[in-house]
Amino acid sequence: MNRFLQLALDLFDPPAPAPQAVAPTPVVARAPVTTPPTSAPVETLDRVLSPAQFDHPRANRQAVLGTTRVAYEFRRGRRRNIGFAVGPEGLTVSAPKWVPLYEVESALQSKSAWILKKLDEMRVRGERIETARIQWRDGAAFPFLGETVIVVLDPRQDSKGGGMLHTAPDALPGVTSLTLHLGLSHLATEAQIRDAVQAWLMRQAKRLFIERLDHFAPRLGVQWKKLSLSSASTRWGTASADGSIRLNWRLIHFRMPVIDYVVAHELSHLRVMDHSPRFWDTVRTVVPDYAQLRGQLKDEALPTW
Repeated sequence: MNRFLQLALDLFDPPAPAPQAVAPTPVVARAPVTTPPTSAPVETLDRVLSPAQFDHPRANRQAVLGTTRVAYEFRRGRRRNIGFAVGPEGLTVSAPKWVPLYEVESALQSKSAWILKKLDEMRVRGERIETARIQWRDGAAFPFLGETVIVVLDPRQDSKGGGMLHTAPDALPGVTSLTLHLGLSHLATEAQIRDAVQAWLMRQAKRLFIERLDHFAPRLGVQWKKLSLSSASTRWGTASADGSIRLNWRLIHFRMPVIDYVVAHELSHLRVMDHSPRFWDTVRTVVPDYAQLRGQLKDEALPTW
């Protein structure tokens, strides 16, 4: 399905057949020919051949939205209407099998302002994430419950304990007071340091998530049965009707109010298994400012591992 080099086939005529090879002929100087002016073309050749400004890695179609070319992933499926999703990879458009392409193009144009706004927001977010990429070494910094923690390689630390968090109460204002001491040699590789920090964070996450689940479940009148940690790249949590909860361990990077919002969100699904107004009313009973916290969850750029 990957026909990326479609390059606006709906807007342009197919290329003419390649000419047959002929014997070379002498070059004859010709007087310049003046042609009457014509109207400007819809697209210049340079414009058509230049890379798309927003390029989905699995793009199989593209469109010109305003003055911006967007290469997007197009899917057909069993659905009732045309849908648009903007993620880290770019724009994905889904449409029912019976909808013609001209209706898809029309829908794209009608939603062009929203699509371009979301694509630009995602581009800025990606730049922030790349800037926050962690270099795993002695002195590396990572967020923990909204605070900055500095990695300290400490061979004297018991490696079986998996790390010890230290607090320096006499730290200067604006200087982090948290250090994670890992029982690793100063010759440890980046992978060893990263894995040790991740293991420590996952232990903290599971302990904290259980505590918050036990806090909110009685207030919502629900009962959870099982907690699993996930490493999903696009979902912070899920809930099943049988009481199983899955939470992304990377939530441990956020401040407690954001974590509480996600925990309450998933527990609320044990009462309402959709995102109807009734569901959000349920969330609001325990997290009144959920909308603001939800925005922070979307906008804050976490470090790249």
